[in-house]
Amino acid sequence: MTHLARLSLIQWLSPAFPTGAFAYSHGLEQAMAQGLRDPDAISDWIAEVVAHGGGWIDAVLLSLALSGEDPDDLAQLARAQAGSAERLAETVDQGRAFAETVAALTGHDVTPRPLPVAVGLAARDLDLPAPEIIAHYLHAFAGNLVSAATRFVPLGQAQGQKALARLHPVIARTAERAALAGRDALETCCFGADLAAMRHETLDVRIFRT
Repeated sequence: MTHLARLSLIQWLSPAFPTGAFAYSHGLEQAMAQGLRDPDAISDWIAEVVAHGGGWIDAVLLSLALSGEDPDDLAQLARAQAGSAERLAETVDQGRAFAETVAALTGHDVTPRPLPVAVGLAARDLDLPAPEIIAHYLHAFAGNLVSAATRFVPLGQAQGQKALARLHPVIARTAERAALAGRDALETCCFGADLAAMRHETLDVRIFRT
């Protein structure tokens, strides 16, 4: 029943799934407050985060969780990979909300863990290819950032959808790479995004929590 498994995954990663993802911008709010407003520049910023920043870290952690690694060990690793207090809160809070909702749906106790680990653990039983699961996760990640830009800039709805469509090849390539990656691939080089996330902690007027 592959189509039912895929529908479950789509539901888990839908904006309607109550993880509170809409409240987080992954540092993008700070970047936009500092002048990042052009639709193409925003799309490029998100692409870099997906391929080389927090999105890549999440993709690798998700892949490791799917492969059967110890989820508690991965949870500690996920916390250690968070580059700032806000990034840590982002992954822990969303992971907790995800686990609570999956538990309510399934009737089984689900231990709260950082989001990519929680999703990977839940998705182990779906019998879907790892690149597909990771791609869906990254699409939700990127879509949430595009939505944040749509609300903040404001970026028009059509512009936002074009920006997200531009990210599809990056998402697909990153998912394929992450599916084959090991722990030694847990590295990032998005210093601008990391610094923006740190500066966001002291931003005077904020729409988003991160």
